[in-house]
Amino acid sequence: MSRIFSGIQPSGELHIGNYLGAVKNWVQLQHEHPAVFSIVDYHAITVPQDPAQLRQRRRDMAISLLASGVDPNVASLFVQSTVPEHTELAWIFNTVTPLGELERQTQFKDKAQRQESVMAGLLNYPVLQAADILLYRADLVPVGEDQLQHLELSRVIARRWNALYASDLEQGYFPEPQPRLTPTRRIMGLDGQAKMSKSMGNTIGLLEPSEAVWAKLRPAVTDPARVKKTDPGTPEVCNIYHLHKAFSPEPTVEHVATMCRSAGWGCIECKKVLFESMEQELVPIRTRAEALRAQPEQVDDALADGTRRCRTIAQETVAEVKARMGLA
Repeated sequence: MSRIFSGIQPSGELHIGNYLGAVKNWVQLQHEHPAVFSIVDYHAITVPQDPAQLRQRRRDMAISLLASGVDPNVASLFVQSTVPEHTELAWIFNTVTPLGELERQTQFKDKAQRQESVMAGLLNYPVLQAADILLYRADLVPVGEDQLQHLELSRVIARRWNALYASDLEQGYFPEPQPRLTPTRRIMGLDGQAKMSKSMGNTIGLLEPSEAVWAKLRPAVTDPARVKKTDPGTPEVCNIYHLHKAFSPEPTVEHVATMCRSAGWGCIECKKVLFESMEQELVPIRTRAEALRAQPEQVDDALADGTRRCRTIAQETVAEVKARMGLA
């Protein structure tokens, strides 16, 4: 059965963009495949981090993931830096990765343009990402479309290493991981202008209290053509409608579309219905998060168990790699 791997940076508590775009999919996939999920703190340090804040953000992310439904009895959840084989394999992969492949990565070019001094870690980010995946010989990776280029590089790295050191094996040692695209479209921010991002202040936190959620949802951008309540709208261009598709049951989504097109209600009524749908899903998550904060040993045990399971696999992989390369 295919093993899946996916990681998420420790940005603190999840927002609904993270949840809908990745984590909700993880919760389903963990019951369909052996699953490894990582809080990738090594990836986070490609930009400067405050040490105390990074520790807290790792913790908050773990609580958010567990509260969202990642089951440590089913999937392996761990913090990347607690499994040192990730960076060991990343260095090995650096020796078979062409520089040109790294320099042509779209995310590297975009981010490098915004930095005065470009660190090597930004360039090598996708090599570590390949190590994250291939360390567990995962062959299925749930990703958004913005990560497809990095995943293609993971396949290139697997192919090159196999050609050099595992050509005697029929299918190589490392699989060439394939994408499992998330079923939810890219979640736009409440401003309707850009992808939901904490740095842009256009998010709704997964664990925010109800009053805070409504305070953010109420002024959120809708169909710009609806100036007055009596103006008919086009739901397909409205970000609130797409959030309905993520949170509301299908009959509600159809009703929302009909009422929008016919100007049967105003945007505020539409948002009230969305808020009710969101609360149905988010209240149980908030409740579980509060329980985890009250019993921190549950979080510690979940991460420790995940680390133990992952290190067992990781050590076996690195031992085989080093033996084949003459390093052991």
